Amino acid sequence: MTTKSTDKWLKRKARIRKKVFGSPDRPRLTVYKSAKHTYAQVIDDFSGTTLASASDLDKSLRESLKEEKIKKTDIASKVGALVAQRCLEKQIKTVVFDRNGYPYHGRISAVADAARKAGLEF
Repeated sequence: MTTKSTDKWLKRKARIRKKVFGSPDRPRLTVYKSAKHTYAQVIDDFSGTTLASASDLDKSLRESLKEEKIKKTDIASKVGALVAQRCLEKQIKTVVFDRNGYPYHGRISAVADAARKAGLEF
């Protein structure tokens, strides 16, 4: 059973996905946020494969995040930098950003800004 806010989010997500499509030349960078964690994936929609992914649950980030009192937006910016680094290792330089139905502020914009600073173009 879904709630009213979940229904609204799913409608926004579907409306955005009608317009945003990842190709092999420009894959789709999508961001998902839960109450505790932030996830980012780079997806080629033609083949349906994930080319790169990062989250705050990755071992490389967990060790650096052991400090207490780190804000979720700071963690999200580290996730954005990590996914951009993994994309650049695979020679992916341009992506299409998919905010996944979320408003473009807070953790979503932190992931996008950090990915831009790390070298991704979108």
